Amino acid sequence: MTSVAQPRAEPSAAIKIIELPLVAATPESLAGYGRLVDDYAVAEIEIVTWPAQGWRPVDAGTGNEGGVTDGIFHFWWAGEVFYGRNEAVNDSYLLGWSRRPEEASETVAQPERTRLLIAHANYHPDGGQLFFPREATPFIAPLALPGDDVKADDFVAFYCDGRQGLYIDPGVWHEAVVPLAERAAFDDRQGRVHARVSCNFVEEFGAYLSVPLRKP
Repeated sequence: MTSVAQPRAEPSAAIKIIELPLVAATPESLAGYGRLVDDYAVAEIEIVTWPAQGWRPVDAGTGNEGGVTDGIFHFWWAGEVFYGRNEAVNDSYLLGWSRRPEEASETVAQPERTRLLIAHANYHPDGGQLFFPREATPFIAPLALPGDDVKADDFVAFYCDGRQGLYIDPGVWHEAVVPLAERAAFDDRQGRVHARVSCNFVEEFGAYLSVPLRKP
């Protein structure tokens, strides 16, 4: 079964567009968000122990036994609409648009792709997630630090040059990464439980977040 993370919005002229700051992903700039990864094959994913429901603790060695799952995360543009499919969790998504949704066309001959407008982000409380480009494709990752009271201006767009993968810590807000190519495939590794907590920017902030699609 598949799901669409972001349904096509109604006419949105009154919805703000908030430009994200763009920074290069480095060990220093990613502190608190995650880390760069050199080798997908040996990369480890943190699995978070299920929280206790009361004063009795979760027994040692339990609550974290779901393990990880691997698969290919496919990304592609259809004109000015951006899609993804994650084989690791058997899910598909409409991820955003390069123009306001009511203006975006999947068939335009010369699409405008200098930005990606997103209306959604999520985090995984059960474990981290690793995106690793299969063809060394540069990509952008919009991220915000953990906390359910996240705000639109908490998000930062991190530019990754494609020579390494990006590991996102558990609890860190993210949308799927955005390759700087029309189509790209990434190796994906994440917690098998795949719990997801979401934020809809249009409903909560009256805004789309604009992810710049360029080098900083």
